[in-house]
Amino acid sequence: MSMIRDLRAVVRPSLRKTNTLHSSYDATRDPSASSAVVDCAVYRDGRRVDEVDGTCRTPHEAMLRVREEGGFAWIGLHEPTEEEFAGIAREFGLHPLAVEDAVHAHQRPKLERYDDTLFTVFKTIHYVEHAELTATSEVVETGEVMCFTGRDFVITVRHGGHGSLRALRHRLQDDPELLTKGPSSVLHSIADHVVDGYIAVAGAVQDDIDEVEIEVFSTPDKGSSRGSDAGRIYQLKREVLEFKRAVSPLLRPMQLLSERPMRLIDPDIQKYFRDVADHLVRVQEEVIGFDELLNSILQANLAQATVAQNEDMRKITSWAAIIAVPTMICGVYGMNFDHMPELAWTYGYPMVLGFIGVVCFSIHRMLKRNGWL
Repeated sequence: MSMIRDLRAVVRPSLRKTNTLHSSYDATRDPSASSAVVDCAVYRDGRRVDEVDGTCRTPHEAMLRVREEGGFAWIGLHEPTEEEFAGIAREFGLHPLAVEDAVHAHQRPKLERYDDTLFTVFKTIHYVEHAELTATSEVVETGEVMCFTGRDFVITVRHGGHGSLRALRHRLQDDPELLTKGPSSVLHSIADHVVDGYIAVAGAVQDDIDEVEIEVFSTPDKGSSRGSDAGRIYQLKREVLEFKRAVSPLLRPMQLLSERPMRLIDPDIQKYFRDVADHLVRVQEEVIGFDELLNSILQANLAQATVAQNEDMRKITSWAAIIAVPTMICGVYGMNFDHMPELAWTYGYPMVLGFIGVVCFSIHRMLKRNGWL
């Protein structure tokens, strides 16, 4: 009996959460009110329907029209709250676990299937322009795009200040033949759009790495420190690691979409996912190469700093050896004993100075010949 009570304690909060999501939906809400919905449209035969009749609809109205007249709905949201997303989740029958991931974000790229819905998470990458790379420069900025794909709907949830899908939507609307393939064509276009962004960012990051590499292996300015580049290299390495976390986990979902038959993915569209997967593999190889190259640059920079320190130590040691000669002789003759050689000799003082000069000059010449000075 205790096991049953424990099971009920676990299940009831989940049910209450789901019921709360469902009960907060208001299909009669004023469409002009502030909302996370940035665009909502119905597509039929590759055309956006509201471009023909000029109507503006809520997600509820869009789904009703799809069920009555066919086609599919594409709803775009930006950083919705639980309350804002609750009604849409109920209307389209989205799984509570996927809804929770979409609302709270900070998910790793993945592909999950819930009944007749595919839930895909993409990490978007934005290159942050900077006049000069420093030890605190932000090189890449990440965001997220979640995509719910069903038989007759696509719901995109975007997090972050970049990665807008508006231009992508317009580009798709200019290609009715592709839109006739249904929601899977939108999913492919989003994946292709995200991976194309990776390629552009990879090129910009490569330029930053090239700049750092040139500076590390160039002849240093007089008085500059070889170790001063270590902070910039390490910061760039951290940004590349962030890039890698976005790219690498997405490879498996793209391979599944391109290789495994799925009822929600049109066979003609599945072929295009192979191209996206190929591009993603290339970006992944580049990012892994960036990481390894930065490791080598960092090690080379630290090695150069160590060599520079050794050279400084050799110079200090050489001058200390030269200074040790007059220090020793002057120390001997400074002991103030009565019976010491040459103390009473007229030429004793200039002889000692000359001896010191000859010995110091000989040591200096020997050390310079050996490369210590």
